[in-house]
Amino acid sequence: MFIDRVKNGVECIEQIEKQPTDYYSLILMNIQMPILDGYYTTQKIRRMNDPIRSHISIIAMTANAFAEDKKKALEFGMNDHIAKPIDMNIVIQVLKKYI
Repeated sequence: MFIDRVKNGVECIEQIEKQPTDYYSLILMNIQMPILDGYYTTQKIRRMNDPIRSHISIIAMTANAFAEDKKKALEFGMNDHIAKPIDMNIVIQVLKKYI
């Protein structure tokens, strides 16, 4: 397993495009990032012309913990939602679903 970290949504897109097609199997996506937030970064990933990259599992990790926040994350194409502060038991459960 390899873990990469980026500072914003633009770097996320660049990193995905730079690596081999099947390099990433999951993205833990912060919603409140500078330059390009997690919602629009997810939209850009989902619109990629590569069927493997465009279907990477994306999990929102955010302080926005209300039901409408989870709904919005799913509407933008994320697969799941984890609210901060992070509970590692929940993180492990969610990761097991997608890896």
